[in-house]
Amino acid sequence: MILVENPSARASSLRGTVQHVINAASLKEAQSVRGGDSGSFGSALWTTWRWAVPTQSHGVLVLSDILWLMSELVERVDDRDEVLTVVSRSDAIREGWLHRVATIVCRDPEGRTLVHRRTEGTSRFPGHFNWMLGGAVEVAETYEQAAARELEEEIGVRTCPKFVFKFRCTGSISPYWLGLHEVVVDEPIKPDAEEIAWHDWLTEHELCELVRHDAFVPDAREAFERYLAIRPRTQSRVGSGQTPTDRPREGRGHGGQRGGGHARERW
Repeated sequence: MILVENPSARASSLRGTVQHVINAASLKEAQSVRGGDSGSFGSALWTTWRWAVPTQSHGVLVLSDILWLMSELVERVDDRDEVLTVVSRSDAIREGWLHRVATIVCRDPEGRTLVHRRTEGTSRFPGHFNWMLGGAVEVAETYEQAAARELEEEIGVRTCPKFVFKFRCTGSISPYWLGLHEVVVDEPIKPDAEEIAWHDWLTEHELCELVRHDAFVPDAREAFERYLAIRPRTQSRVGSGQTPTDRPREGRGHGGQRGGGHARERW
């Protein structure tokens, strides 16, 4: 039975039970809660139901809890990046709660950096440029695992990016911990057309010029400045002399298929 009338009190109580189930789960169980298919989601839902019945006077699931389970779940962390609990990413952003984001800097064998422009349909920074790929770290994931997953989802490359550093990012929308990774890509990429409207490989000089552009993601600009501060600048290769906006556009590709039972927004 599902109740929709006056759900707030029961939703709060049962949501605590759901969080307990997820927090106590193994990585495999946590991944099934995120929902790769209807069967795994149903199994997780039934587990929550059985745990909830003995502690509730009526033992019912409210609609708000089902919607919460189907949302993008992240781990809320503290000022030391230690896990506090599980929340939906939308709640984390709305309330200003710290959570984790994994990003990846991709370079080709010539040392150029992959830069892309976000599609106009994205909810965060539509049409803006970014020098990093990435997204939220999900429940029970490490930064490295999240970076590898995002890399495959966004450009179809399967490899293990190297962790470089992390910092607490103030964020233009909400604060979060940003973990930056690096990887050399020596194979053709397949950008996800839903997320990436344009992409190109830029020299260091071209990238430094683009970072100052008004349409560059502010959080990515902060990450770039911190990156340069801790890493010696490599000698820039001489490019074609063209600006990022008048360089020949490469094919957009279609990227990998998106998994999971919820909508996942890029950072």
